[in-house]
Amino acid sequence: MKTAKINVKDGDLLTTLRDFFRSILQLEDIRAILVPQHLPMKNVVMPTLVTDPKQLNGTDPLAPVFPLNGAKIVSRLTRKPMGAKIAVVLRPCEIRAFVELVKLKQGRIEEVVLVGIDCLGAFKNGDYIQIKGKKEAAGFTSRFYKAALSGKNLTLEGFDLAPACQACENPVPDGADILIGLFGVDTDHQLLIQARTAKGETLYTNLDLSDTEEPAQRPAALESLVAERTAYRDKMFAETAEATNSLEKLNAYFAECVNCYNCRVACPVCYCKECVFVTDVFNHDPVQYLRWANRKGVIKMPTDTVFYHMTRIAHMSTSCVGCGQCTNACPNDIPVMELFRTVSYHTQKAFEYEAGRSIEEDLPLSVFREDELAEVVGIGKA
Repeated sequence: MKTAKINVKDGDLLTTLRDFFRSILQLEDIRAILVPQHLPMKNVVMPTLVTDPKQLNGTDPLAPVFPLNGAKIVSRLTRKPMGAKIAVVLRPCEIRAFVELVKLKQGRIEEVVLVGIDCLGAFKNGDYIQIKGKKEAAGFTSRFYKAALSGKNLTLEGFDLAPACQACENPVPDGADILIGLFGVDTDHQLLIQARTAKGETLYTNLDLSDTEEPAQRPAALESLVAERTAYRDKMFAETAEATNSLEKLNAYFAECVNCYNCRVACPVCYCKECVFVTDVFNHDPVQYLRWANRKGVIKMPTDTVFYHMTRIAHMSTSCVGCGQCTNACPNDIPVMELFRTVSYHTQKAFEYEAGRSIEEDLPLSVFREDELAEVVGIGKA
């Protein structure tokens, strides 16, 4: 694994990152770069596909906002051959989601160079808008990342990071071809650059970077951060399990669901072209609602809300990366992520699988192993 450091110009981390992305885009074999960028028509951060290096002035991969999981965009760009190579700048959970989509035949890695940045987390979309207000974009991001890297509990204007980010034990983009390191690095003066794959080493060499050593304090900084997030995660799991451990509690948990299906649309690994819940299967005859109401005297409308969420969990819990976009998209602020992450953690643990960990790792239920789950099915027991 090749490691280099690049100097941060005048303590300006964002300008240094933009220059680094320009140097990638100017390489002969890179046709475009996908980066989070402030849109000129409105000061929001969205993925943008850039071919002109001059158009990278608004790039802001450290902005604490996460309007969508970029894996969906990369999947769309790579589903069929492009005939050119692109670089994509993604958060760790976006890379892990894209890895799952590749396994599900919804994307291809051949023409993509994955550039990942240590993730500082993000606020809920609505919270970010309230916190930032009319503050100047670059200045606000600078205030955020300096606070995030200080090692203190991060609260701005009374708002905490999104629960998905506080519970994320994967802040490092291990699946990236090129890693940009922030934790345990003196980011006032330097950035850490690592090539983690053969594809990354090719780009690293083409950028003419000089080899050096990883900062000695980086492992300890990451260990401390992961321990803090894991403690939050385990507490979240326990509280969510207690809140949903009966059918009555589960109904209460999803009582405000309006069947908008925003969580399905926002989820990066929900990829079915036609969801069963938007077909005639759940387009019940009017008289059926009356039958149900007559049976109990009252029924909640709309119906099928809990069944919808349970079906979705069953479909994608092995590939959930815990990005939190389901909760972000919910108009009624239902803690969808907390339940999906709790169930998915235990599902993946049962299969000794972690979503997005490796492109080489087979999806659970996609292969047959004769000795798998013997304690459940009884195969091989005397």
